[in-house]
Amino acid sequence: MTQLRADAQDNRDRILASARALFSERGLDVGMREVARRAEIGPATLYRRFPTKQELIDEAFSAELRTCRQIVVDGAGDPEPWRGFTSVIRRLTALNVQNRGFVDAFTSTGEVDGTISAHREELLGMLAQLARRAQAAGALRSDFRIDDLRLVLLAGRGLSAAEADRRKAAAERFAELAIDAFRAPMCDSADAAGDGRA
Repeated sequence: MTQLRADAQDNRDRILASARALFSERGLDVGMREVARRAEIGPATLYRRFPTKQELIDEAFSAELRTCRQIVVDGAGDPEPWRGFTSVIRRLTALNVQNRGFVDAFTSTGEVDGTISAHREELLGMLAQLARRAQAAGALRSDFRIDDLRLVLLAGRGLSAAEADRRKAAAERFAELAIDAFRAPMCDSADAAGDGRA
């Protein structure tokens, strides 16, 4: 990547900070001109740095995407599939409450086509394998589909509307309710102990 002049780098940093803040607060419906206004630059400067909104989305969420990937990799690598699955639910819900825009991008089925989309398909594939392992172990309900996880993430977007000091507790409670809904009906306490909450 070519080294930017100090003023150009400052503009780029302000654009990304503004985009992250706006996307986090309000999701992906925020327009490019609004990002430019928040960054206190002209639209031409914004488009020079990020010719498309998709490029801005990809760059703005690069850190969240790395975090999301690590969450899924950690969960998929757990030798206890139910524990791995439940850790993914808890950690993704916590990420969800921090950044509504990232969840919008990650769960989108068509609007977002860049880097996030490519990673999403790979990560959802890993999660589907983890879910099959948890089902084979008798811990995850047999009718679970990966779209059910998308549904939980979409429903969890509303948590960002809670007061800031209550979001963490709300996310934790929401995750536990989702986990209870995903648990196999006949899963006894011994199976449930694998979620790390014995």
